[in-house]
Amino acid sequence: MSGPDQPSHWWSPDRHADRRPFLLARLEIMRAIRAWFDRQGFVEVETGILQVSPGNETHLHAPRTELVSADGNRVSRYLRTSPEFACKKLLAAGEQRIFEFARVFRDRERGDLHLPEFTMLEWYRANTGYEAIMGDTIAVIAKSAQTTGISSFSFRGRTCDPFAEPERLTVASAFDRFAGIDLLATIRGGEGDRPALAAAAKDRVRIADDDTWSDIFSKVLVEHVEPQLGQGRLTLLLEYPAPEAALARTKPADPRVAERFEVYACGVELANGFGELTDATEQRHRFTLSMDEKERRYGERYPLDDEFLAAVARMPEASGVALGFDRLVMLASGALRIDQVVWTPPAGEA
Repeated sequence: MSGPDQPSHWWSPDRHADRRPFLLARLEIMRAIRAWFDRQGFVEVETGILQVSPGNETHLHAPRTELVSADGNRVSRYLRTSPEFACKKLLAAGEQRIFEFARVFRDRERGDLHLPEFTMLEWYRANTGYEAIMGDTIAVIAKSAQTTGISSFSFRGRTCDPFAEPERLTVASAFDRFAGIDLLATIRGGEGDRPALAAAAKDRVRIADDDTWSDIFSKVLVEHVEPQLGQGRLTLLLEYPAPEAALARTKPADPRVAERFEVYACGVELANGFGELTDATEQRHRFTLSMDEKERRYGERYPLDDEFLAAVARMPEASGVALGFDRLVMLASGALRIDQVVWTPPAGEA
């Protein structure tokens, strides 16, 4: 119950009236994006939320549940952190261009830019390099701004023109420009040299004794690089270092970096895309290392989805991207927080 010292609930008519223009903008953006994908020859898919594995990245956390069969047997399942595994199985099945507005779930996330349940717009092109997916991403962002009529995104004092030619910046160049660090000099044989990066970054970030190469990389990225991105225009941050490849393939011309990119506006990460890895053995190796690190750090690990790994071995060359739809709506509608652009904010919150 609300009172004089307690805010009204999000479903109170006065608060809903304040949020409703953002929610109507959300609908219009979704309609415009669906029409754009239709013109590009994409098929909209709907994949399952409950999965054997929610994803195998070290710092992603997923809610867990149990399914009970008619005979009383119980089996663990997870709420997905992304539709990626299911979508890639569809690529292996023969789909060529697919997209999904997917409800996804992540534990340990809440803030102006984070929700425990949110919408991920994810799409894939078979037999296409990741430059095409980059172009798609810029077009989708511009289409959203065009739909609302907004001329400039703004967030926390930063502005960005979604229609301007994007800045293209490699991760190595960004580390050199904003942190004075030669990142590629700390990568040897595709692996991160922790002592080398620690020495290069010691005056830039606080380094704990148990920080890995990836931990130090992330600290520099968050503290010194990301705040500088997407100012004035969108930034395409390209060629992530090989230790941060995740599900991307490494570049044939330079195995120190991967075919991975992210898109930023006003310092906000909007999208994360890959030239997709199709080597199942390498993918299993990466997942196993990530789960070993998750167990060391958090005391838990998620199972590997063996069907997904089998599909990786059979899927064609492809590229794909995951875009935070709620974040895009927030910027395109002029909202200040992500919970203003979702119809029902998290349960139990005022």
